[in-house]
Amino acid sequence: MRRPIVSEPLSIPPTLTGNKVRLRPKRLRDALNDYKWRKDSELCRLDATQPTTSSFEEYLRLIAGAPSYSSHSCHFGIETLDGKHIGNCSYFSIDDTNGDAEIGIMIGDKAYWNQSYGTDAIHTALKYIFSQTKLQRIYLKTLDWNIRAQKCFQKCGFISYGKLAREEHNFILMEIRREKTQKQT
Repeated sequence: MRRPIVSEPLSIPPTLTGNKVRLRPKRLRDALNDYKWRKDSELCRLDATQPTTSSFEEYLRLIAGAPSYSSHSCHFGIETLDGKHIGNCSYFSIDDTNGDAEIGIMIGDKAYWNQSYGTDAIHTALKYIFSQTKLQRIYLKTLDWNIRAQKCFQKCGFISYGKLAREEHNFILMEIRREKTQKQT
């Protein structure tokens, strides 16, 4: 019996349009960029991970069965308004009981750094999350030395609420609550 190459997700996440970016469901054709970004030591350092040592074929097998949406996560590709895939954004560890989830972002294409693409992606994701879900709080962790990321998240309304040490990394914990975003509009 042959297994399908790609599993169909239970539900497809919507496409969201911001001022500079479009967040759209992850696609299999994103895999080549994602793989390049997972091999980039600078990007991995910013993500507190090690570059992948797997081959592209092994990487494809790993991601082929992973849905872009489940009841506990939602993964988007970030593209420019003209359709260039420049990064990824996800919210995950969705906890319906506590009404919260973690968010993460990577602008993998360095040509788009320091131009507010990440800020727009986070704003766009938060607008969707707080208008279309029952989640009350979104949180994240960022490396304590990654001032650029911290400034991006602060522009989006996140505030620091603690610190976390994990292995050799120190993180700043940040959060935003639904009521905070409603006061901003």
